Amino acid sequence: MITERGLDPSTITGTGEDGRVTRRDVEALGRASTPGARAGAVAPAPARVLTGDERIPFDNIRRRTAEHMVRSKATSAHVATAVEVDFESVERVRRVHGAQFRADEGFGLTYLPFIVRAFCDAVHSYPAVNASVDDETLVVHHDVNLGIAVDLSFTGLIAPVVRAADTKRLRPIAREIDDLAARARSKQLGPDEIMGGTFTITNMGPFGTTFTVPIINQPQVAILATDAIRKRPFVIEGPDGEDAIAIHAVGMLTLTWDHRAFDGAYAASFLHTVAGVIETHDWDAELA
Repeated sequence: MITERGLDPSTITGTGEDGRVTRRDVEALGRASTPGARAGAVAPAPARVLTGDERIPFDNIRRRTAEHMVRSKATSAHVATAVEVDFESVERVRRVHGAQFRADEGFGLTYLPFIVRAFCDAVHSYPAVNASVDDETLVVHHDVNLGIAVDLSFTGLIAPVVRAADTKRLRPIAREIDDLAARARSKQLGPDEIMGGTFTITNMGPFGTTFTVPIINQPQVAILATDAIRKRPFVIEGPDGEDAIAIHAVGMLTLTWDHRAFDGAYAASFLHTVAGVIETHDWDAELA
């Protein structure tokens, strides 16, 4: 709080035990200060430039990204909840149908379309996840327009939108994600294809990540991160009810959510439902 408000800690009188500065002390100082002339305010120290350093001015994408992310952190009460997911049923379908899918569609069958389908199945039971905050109002969107974050060769991010994603099956979702990502990287998207998203999914899995906590894409109230799915020992329940250890494809799903919109039990139950769809849905039927 001291850093965010540009205050000098040496000027704050602490009222806590042994003179410690408390949240209340900082809040009281902020209320007593006037905009532009806050008591104890100090300018941030300039970056130290050493011999041999290179200055690279932020381009427009980096500036806009920075502004959007800083504003999001200042606006939403960010909380992260994660769940471990057994992707073995998805992995089996990919092994069986992957080669034919590539031959038919011209691109590989990744985990992402399965996650999108599972999200769409679950979200109708948890409508507050697909929502935005407007002043002091939660606006619940009945259209599910999913923004899929696409990396632009490490120069920035863009989130083209799969519209009415909940009305589409696995193959059409996979086709649209592939098409939007390709056109995003070649700068061929129209303005209407990157606006109007109601929820965002960001996929760090291809880079081998384990656990990602993304920043909410304002004014949405939540964002889902997917990380790498790896084979590892996993405890399962056998047909006889006994526990066994098997090698399964396992990964993490992390939901960053706005505590103004809902609470922890709601977020956890939503994630549990998404995981359940991934683990138990009849994926063969969608690829047959």
